[in-house]
Amino acid sequence: METRVTEWMRQAEYDLETAEYMLQGGRCFYAVFMCHMAVEKALKGLFEARLGRMPPKTHNLVYLASQAGVQPDAEVGTFLVRLSEASVPTRYPDSIDRLQKEYTLEVAAGIVTQAKAALQWIKTQL
Repeated sequence: METRVTEWMRQAEYDLETAEYMLQGGRCFYAVFMCHMAVEKALKGLFEARLGRMPPKTHNLVYLASQAGVQPDAEVGTFLVRLSEASVPTRYPDSIDRLQKEYTLEVAAGIVTQAKAALQWIKTQL
């Protein structure tokens, strides 16, 4: 793996660890946001590994996977859609109260688990 691709993956792992810390601290929607960051960086690493160029400046996980030339299974694909939809509200919340109700500890923990699985899948595509 090239140095830049390795760095993308290192940052993805770091962001996933940060998501776990946010979850442990009860900052659930920030855990979800960090999961998005982790998966986004991993997909950008995959894009660069496969195409040999910098990935596009986008937060759309489905688009990144498509542009990298990979087709996730139904479970990972559905998760990428769900996490992409969470990107803007968790990045720029309209209401912290609403996000805290939506992303409970149980919901956020499930998203962290799914993000770990998505990262493992992405690594198999390198």
